[in-house]
Amino acid sequence: MKPKVLIPVALGTNRDGDLADAFALAGADPRQVPLSALRSGDVKMGDHQMLAVPGGFSYGDALGAGRLLGLDLAGWFGDQLQEAVAAEKPIFGVCNGFQALVRAGLLPGGEDEAVLSGNTGARFECRWVTLEASSMKSVWVNGLDEPIRCPVAHGEGRYVSDDVDQLQLDDQVALRYVSVDDAGETTLAGETFPTNPNGSTDDIAGICDASGLVLGLMPHPENHVRNRQDPLRGRDVAGLPNRGNCLALFQSGVAAVAEA
Repeated sequence: MKPKVLIPVALGTNRDGDLADAFALAGADPRQVPLSALRSGDVKMGDHQMLAVPGGFSYGDALGAGRLLGLDLAGWFGDQLQEAVAAEKPIFGVCNGFQALVRAGLLPGGEDEAVLSGNTGARFECRWVTLEASSMKSVWVNGLDEPIRCPVAHGEGRYVSDDVDQLQLDDQVALRYVSVDDAGETTLAGETFPTNPNGSTDDIAGICDASGLVLGLMPHPENHVRNRQDPLRGRDVAGLPNRGNCLALFQSGVAAVAEA
């Protein structure tokens, strides 16, 4: 049976369809559900095996990107979220969803710490980047045996935290921005634009929780699960001919349900 993926949709969310498509292609049964249906109890998180919070501009990013959606998740559905964590269900948050998971307390950070701040360039960035897995703990990235390419689209994606050293020690830095040379060798972006599009500390693009089951990242892997979505179209550029598809990330998350 295909695992059911709950994809909550708030006002301003706009990447839920892309996320559903990625999970369907990875072998799951995604369900896009308005928050109103969750509040009414018509739909429950407990009836799903996975949770995926999509990107977009929930509530117009009022009071900060992802802040109100994070309050929604923690306030209305906090008990259900903790039950999902206790049941070891994989949880995924991308871009605005990442910001919301941090605000909801499922990933390192919180209301008093600006872990996802404005981009160093003080502008919205929409461009393609290359990521490399950097964690043995995260179930989401353990299937990535090569760099992946995906777009970013955010204005508040710079990861800053006083706990970066501890995150590294705890193997919770899941993905980093990297550059790739003509031979296919990768090097860290060095917090340098545009390889690192937002100035994130230590080139951090995504982090996981202590269990490795919860992943949040700023780039959008759901927008490169088919080769035709890549503007390079397989051309031999920077050592990545016909490579960088992100489907394996979603397949790894789905596989974690069967292994639980």
